Amino acid sequence: MTQYDTSLVWFRRDLRDVDHAALHHALTQSRRVFCAFIFDTDILDSLPRADRRVEFIHGSLAELDAALRKHGGGMIVRHAQAASEIPKLAKELGVEAVFTNHDYEPAAIVRDTAVAGVLEAQGIDFHTFKDQVIFERNEILTQAAKPFSVFTPYKNAWLKQLSLAPAAADAWPTEPYFDRLAQHKGDRLPTLAQLGFEKTNLAELRIASGMQGAADLLEDFADRIADYADARDFPAVKGPSYLSLHLRFGTVSIRALVRLAQDAMRAGRGGRGAEIWLSELIWRDFYAMILFQHPEVVTAAFKPVYDQIKWEQGKAADALFAAWCEGRTGYPLVDAAMLQLNRTGYMHNRLRMVTASFLTKDLGLDWRRGEAYFAEKLNDFDLSSNNGGWQWASSSGCDAQPYFRIFNPITQSEKFDPEGKFIKRYLPELAMLDAKAIHAPWRAKPMVLQAARFVPGRDYPMPIVDHDVARKETLARYGVVRSPREDDPAEE
Repeated sequence: MTQYDTSLVWFRRDLRDVDHAALHHALTQSRRVFCAFIFDTDILDSLPRADRRVEFIHGSLAELDAALRKHGGGMIVRHAQAASEIPKLAKELGVEAVFTNHDYEPAAIVRDTAVAGVLEAQGIDFHTFKDQVIFERNEILTQAAKPFSVFTPYKNAWLKQLSLAPAAADAWPTEPYFDRLAQHKGDRLPTLAQLGFEKTNLAELRIASGMQGAADLLEDFADRIADYADARDFPAVKGPSYLSLHLRFGTVSIRALVRLAQDAMRAGRGGRGAEIWLSELIWRDFYAMILFQHPEVVTAAFKPVYDQIKWEQGKAADALFAAWCEGRTGYPLVDAAMLQLNRTGYMHNRLRMVTASFLTKDLGLDWRRGEAYFAEKLNDFDLSSNNGGWQWASSSGCDAQPYFRIFNPITQSEKFDPEGKFIKRYLPELAMLDAKAIHAPWRAKPMVLQAARFVPGRDYPMPIVDHDVARKETLARYGVVRSPREDDPAEE
């Protein structure tokens, strides 16, 4: 039984027409349903004119629009300030309700609160639903009814809750109700140029947008999920799912990914890989919960005492930051990782940890500088996960790596890129070095360098810091948070 004659679904980071909570509820409660996406100027105006994410969204919307049109619907796409355009569009269409999915970022919560207020004044209902996570807000709490701040007990409670409420991973059906989709013939998808953006190297990188792009990656990973636990840490190996970009913009649902892990484990073909992959998906829920419960982490350390740390500042610090950004630190694994990020918008998860540790604990620079750089460059940038990852690396976040555990960029390179395959991909100037010398060229024996016709400092930069010296300085810098009983165990 329908409740509304006409409704509007506001798409944001959920660019698909299947397994979609808001679309399901709108279709089941309405006789006619319009669909809209707003290229929000509040967000777009701060982005570079060549941004892979905007191009990815644009391509995904084109696919989604075509899919909806096959069933009599379509996407209304506008370029405006979303907070004012949604109430304006709702009034223009004469809808009785607007449906959308939850967003947990502080700025989005403010926006949605403002939209809800304007719609209420217009006599239009506003409904929001959980869609981008499995469990949200206060759904997973400690026995004392408090939010978790440590991952492992959160994960255990998450898994227990899913066993008690398995429907949390069920799909929200939409296809049976597609006959209720409505089409607005006045709006079509603007071009990238009309939005003020340029094409990027997205096609050259073979990054496929939309639901089909996500489906292809999901099918490919399903055959590799058993190997995930062993392969995921090696950047030269095809180990990850590469679905993070699609998950970020909702061209695939989180529930579909959880069901894949569950099905693999039940069938006995997922092994430890499926368990570890599911754990990574739970980390995503965890960080979304942390951001919602503690919005102050956007600008401050989760552990306030860590804001007492005196980070390096001034021209010398700026020069170190520029070298890190541009892949000129003299540490091959760090530089190759930063070049991968700059050229592709992607960085392997292991390398995100290595580069973040290097910035904060080798260069002594504020984690917020690195977080902001990743936010600009990462295709899959997600505020909660990016913030959580950077605070983990700098030891200032919830359940973070202890400050005295400092990644050694050379041993990390030797362990996770033993033959230097990843390094050579992004630093071909090191290709003539053997598997031993490539991780720290300046340490190579003279005869090795001579045979390779390689001169450190000429063919590749010398290290901008000495890791051993930097480690001691970091331990001193973090002294403001040190417990008298803490030891200094070996680095990683």
